[in-house]
Amino acid sequence: MKIGKISLTMLLIPSLLLAACSSETNQASNKEKEKETKKVDPFDHSKKYTITGMTFRFGDPPPASSPGLDMINERFNVDYKPEIIPQGDYVEKSSAIVASGSMPDLVGFPANDARFYQWASEGAFLPLDDYLKHYETLGKIPKHIYDAFKVNGKIYGIPRYTPEYPVTPIIRKDWLDNLGLEVPTSYEELKKVAIAFTENDPDQNGKKDTYGLAIGENINPNFNMGTYWDFSAWYHQDKDGNYIPGIISKGRKDLIGFFADLYAKGAMTKDFAVLNWQDTNAEFYKGKAGIFIGGVAGMSEPYLQGLLDLNPKAELVAIPPFKAPDGSVGFTMGSGNSGILALNAKMADDEGKIYRALELVDFGKKFYTREEMTPQNKDFDFFWGKEGVGYKMENGAPVRVPEFSTAGLAPSTYFLDNRGHLPEGGKVRFADDYKLEPMKNLVNSLQDMFEANKLYVNPSNGVISKTEQEKGTDLTQFIMNEQAKMIAGQRPISDWDKLVDEYMARGGKEIIQEMNKGIKEKGYKKKEWK
Repeated sequence: MKIGKISLTMLLIPSLLLAACSSETNQASNKEKEKETKKVDPFDHSKKYTITGMTFRFGDPPPASSPGLDMINERFNVDYKPEIIPQGDYVEKSSAIVASGSMPDLVGFPANDARFYQWASEGAFLPLDDYLKHYETLGKIPKHIYDAFKVNGKIYGIPRYTPEYPVTPIIRKDWLDNLGLEVPTSYEELKKVAIAFTENDPDQNGKKDTYGLAIGENINPNFNMGTYWDFSAWYHQDKDGNYIPGIISKGRKDLIGFFADLYAKGAMTKDFAVLNWQDTNAEFYKGKAGIFIGGVAGMSEPYLQGLLDLNPKAELVAIPPFKAPDGSVGFTMGSGNSGILALNAKMADDEGKIYRALELVDFGKKFYTREEMTPQNKDFDFFWGKEGVGYKMENGAPVRVPEFSTAGLAPSTYFLDNRGHLPEGGKVRFADDYKLEPMKNLVNSLQDMFEANKLYVNPSNGVISKTEQEKGTDLTQFIMNEQAKMIAGQRPISDWDKLVDEYMARGGKEIIQEMNKGIKEKGYKKKEWK
């Protein structure tokens, strides 16, 4: 009996444990089911949330309390606390804030800030894949842009919009007309034009005081006439099919040879190796050079006005991409962002707060056409701080009052990302943002050119290499310096293969391996043009 009792007890104990475990499992399962069935309404404003944030801003930050901030708190039922830090101090101050353990709910980063990818990989940010679909703007940002913010297959960042159209070469059409020349369609034609601009008095002032390309230190602008020659594009591939950086490609070698020919003829900036960007701009806009670069956004009308004051007939137009040796035609697409916004991973336990924070982000990124920027559009009127307070209408267009930002009169001042994201396929003429007719004509020629050609999606967008972070800056500077020597005739271009070997030995081999690993992990399978 004793043995029987022991045997029975031994049989009962596992049964009881199994029952207890089963009960706990059922309770956990019930909790999960309860969580699944209890769906959160993304736009339920019944609960008030405190939402903190920080980002960078060019210029002075707005006041910590203002009418614009009050309007946001009332509309979205939040206690919104944005910290907007001057751009020059942002990296240092934001790193200190995070290091102190006080990371806010929303965190902004400059474009290509390595900290974003590092912190995302360490679990600091919230994966956004399941939330973006609920929002009018966030849910429609193209996949190829979000792909740049994936870490381990998840989206962790929201892009700050900038046109995907790149900055590309432009030319003085009035100089072409004066010399009876056409817009060049190949590097050979571009070389002839640059030399003609140097030797044939294109501005017709009777002096030999002009030349072809305005170019400065670090071979900037690089004057690539398509992705094939773009030093920043990962387009060319080695014998094993790995993408390689354009700066060591066959296309780059050909371009350096082109520059060397121009340098020998005096058809590009003589002291380019030591000329900073401001001085390079001056070379072009003071009428000395005839070939430079331009874009659809961020162009300086005062610079162009200075050129027009010197030569009222000055006319600038885009140079379309050249056909490359491999048959490709088209420039490299811009990244589509000038900054990144992430959400603190600690918000994961409160979906209501996540939705409210994303609603704020989505509203700040809403795009308004010219026709929609009126007091009758309630969202726009709110965004700009109400007609008669934050702005006034002049000739059918809204104009901000002088104290718009300094007094914090409008909600738009306080959204961490307040740049409208142009919907994919959205129709907008970037020339509408400018007042000078010659600038409008240039921007229209650029936009028309981009719309008539495909753009290459750079597979390196959003891919981070640890070696690149550690050695990339010094390595790129080394390559630029050596290529500048080739242009100036101080090192033979026949040394190209030797230079590539030097690049590999200084960390380039590891960068290529790590970048290709990241490219594959992001799902890039073949070259993509859009």
